[in-house]
Amino acid sequence: QVRLMESGGGSAQAGGSLRLSCTGSTNFSDYGCMGWLRQAPGKERERVAGISFGGGYIYYHDSVKGRFTIARDNSKNTLALQMNILKPDDTAMYYCAADQNSCATTWGRGQTLSYMGQGTQVTVSS
Repeated sequence: QVRLMESGGGSAQAGGSLRLSCTGSTNFSDYGCMGWLRQAPGKERERVAGISFGGGYIYYHDSVKGRFTIARDNSKNTLALQMNILKPDDTAMYYCAADQNSCATTWGRGQTLSYMGQGTQVTVSS
């Protein structure tokens, strides 16, 4: 059974930083594509950042470019999202997601990844 588990959420002041981590019950080398999504109250879920198996494909939502960095370490079964220069608009539940297929055939086509964690809350105050 695939389980993804996020950690690292919390509260921060605008301009501050947080680092989210995702670990899992299975080998991350099985996942061709992984990513982070978020959902704020009353808003649709949106894709924040995505990364291919070897890191050759990386996607960022326009609103986080230059502020967030996604990284994965398949040998340690971890996916991270470094969030800097946080803004109140970054407040949301953040979810880790993964799929065995490549980003080119999933994330890159706007498709939902097969597996997703329970989420971790990020709250940014002004």
